[in-house]
Amino acid sequence: MKPRLLHRGGMPTPGLVLAQNVGPLAKGLVLSQEQIEQLRELAWSELHLVELEPGDLHEDVAGERLAAASAGDGVGVQPLASGSWPLAAQRRGLLEIEAAQLARVNQIDDLVVVTLPQGQVVVDREVVGRAKIVPFVAREENVRRAEAIATESSGLLRVRPFVLTRVAAVVQENVDDAGLKSLGEKLAFFGAALVSVTRIGTGEMRLEGAQLVIMAGSKVMDPLDPAIQALTRAGARVEKLGVPLHPGILLWLAYLDQVPVIGAPSCAIFSRPTAFDLLLPRLLAGRRPSRAELAELGAGGLLTKEMAFRFPPYRPGGVRGEI
Repeated sequence: MKPRLLHRGGMPTPGLVLAQNVGPLAKGLVLSQEQIEQLRELAWSELHLVELEPGDLHEDVAGERLAAASAGDGVGVQPLASGSWPLAAQRRGLLEIEAAQLARVNQIDDLVVVTLPQGQVVVDREVVGRAKIVPFVAREENVRRAEAIATESSGLLRVRPFVLTRVAAVVQENVDDAGLKSLGEKLAFFGAALVSVTRIGTGEMRLEGAQLVIMAGSKVMDPLDPAIQALTRAGARVEKLGVPLHPGILLWLAYLDQVPVIGAPSCAIFSRPTAFDLLLPRLLAGRRPSRAELAELGAGGLLTKEMAFRFPPYRPGGVRGEI
């Protein structure tokens, strides 16, 4: 691009890009003959303009291409707004970001893509990212580089749907029904439901074809805890006893064949936002967190009230994470 400075008395030619606001004419506008005639009637002493050179793309064209390349499965591009292209979720799900590719794109001159945090629970039509061209003009070769990088991973961000719908609960006999009611409401947000509830001491676990098992009332510190023993008898493999998230450190994760099992010390944990609300969406989206992945949650694992944005919005208009 070539910058042009024009003083009063001269007039621009069609195709130049306006680099400043002049009355109703906004910066970034590709001037037409009609708009040039408007300039004759407006007050200005000098005009800052940009001339497109071969290989240049106007920000609108470049930005739309960058946004389209960035949008992966479950993400759509909305019309230009506030100088950038919104990337919006097309379904409820878990936001997944190709962080390495995103960083490579953001190293390219004049191009920027920003997103919500990795693993954020999002709803349909929620803006999950934005693509923007910094100047009014970008080099097409830079846009092509960004498109090639994004193509490597079929987009820079995607929304992974919640796919597990059948959940079994295994609880201690002293767990009240209020906690189970809160659990049921949380599961409904993800399109899931309880298919069975087994109380320890009343018989064998009934899983009813469950895709996820939630055990409540277990005490991870007690090796003779009935819930832990029932899980061991069933042949489960414990992935991690205790997770580096607070509140919710006493949660644990295991796998019973291919079925994930998440344990909590009591049903009371279901009625307030805790580590459970960060792990549950991942599991219902079909993720299988490993011990190493769980260990990484310690950075940022102090879940203060200022961190509420990380929890699912169970109730529209309510505090995220709360029931």
